[in-house]
Amino acid sequence: MTASSTRRTSAARSRAAAVGAIAVAGALILTGCGDQTEGGGNGGTKETGKSSAAPLFDKLPKKIQDAGVIKAGTNAEYAPMEYQEGGKIVGVDPDIAAALGEKLGVEFQFTSGIFDGLIPSLNSGRYDVLMSSITDNKERQEGLDKGKKVGPGVDFVDYFVAGTAVYVQKGNPKKINSIEDLCGQTAAVQRGTTYEKALQTQSKACTDDGKKKINIESFENDTEAQTRVKSGGAVAGVNDYPVALDMSRKADGGNAFEVVGEQVDAGPFGIAVNKDNKELSAALEEAVNAIIEDGTYKKILEKWGAESGAIDKAAINGGK
Repeated sequence: MTASSTRRTSAARSRAAAVGAIAVAGALILTGCGDQTEGGGNGGTKETGKSSAAPLFDKLPKKIQDAGVIKAGTNAEYAPMEYQEGGKIVGVDPDIAAALGEKLGVEFQFTSGIFDGLIPSLNSGRYDVLMSSITDNKERQEGLDKGKKVGPGVDFVDYFVAGTAVYVQKGNPKKINSIEDLCGQTAAVQRGTTYEKALQTQSKACTDDGKKKINIESFENDTEAQTRVKSGGAVAGVNDYPVALDMSRKADGGNAFEVVGEQVDAGPFGIAVNKDNKELSAALEEAVNAIIEDGTYKKILEKWGAESGAIDKAAINGGK
């Protein structure tokens, strides 16, 4: 996800603005997320605890070795990346986490919360990691919001790449072809995401060119933004590319939305980790590279139709 304080790229959900990408309400002042929904253990291994035959178990911090679990925060409403189905949190991120758990010898346990409250909750110790389509960018790394220091920042282990996409009602009644066409129009977006920031940046570009600003309607969750577009209250919505594409394929049997133009400002999604937990970041980086090398990563992305976001190698804090 792309968000200014957590899920998604500079103009992206890239969930980039969000990013930071996933990443992540009450903006950055909340330290405990409300409206938490427990997801069951997603993947992992049966052999957890103080000893494990998993190849990277010894790389983990002792606290996590002893617990046998990695507590992961997410905002589970971004199919196909992470969403709830049958009372469980499923999607690309939970499947990747399960594969990482096999390499690390621990289980990832996901909990869903409000997106822009995720990073504060990570820094408060509620979670060990965040995995929520959060765009890795410098602002999140450094704990900045609109240039102001609001927290210690986080480290990211990059595992996917995505950009910002514009989606509209099926049939595109307002003939929107790109984010530049939104000058003077109403656009819906989830609050705290990098794609909200993308709209703000574009709105300024509109007024600098002598055009009307974008009327940006920001919502606490992405479902509300989608509903606004579907009802015609907003001419378009902005989201992470894989999420917008999935919506266009599945919502109302493919009859609700369509994606217009190309994705822009593509950037990495990262697993967010507290800056004081370098040992965990390093272990996760090795685990991501291990599932890339053995082909598991590719199979997961193919399962969800998310191959466009594949990377060749993990990185720590690769976002700009």
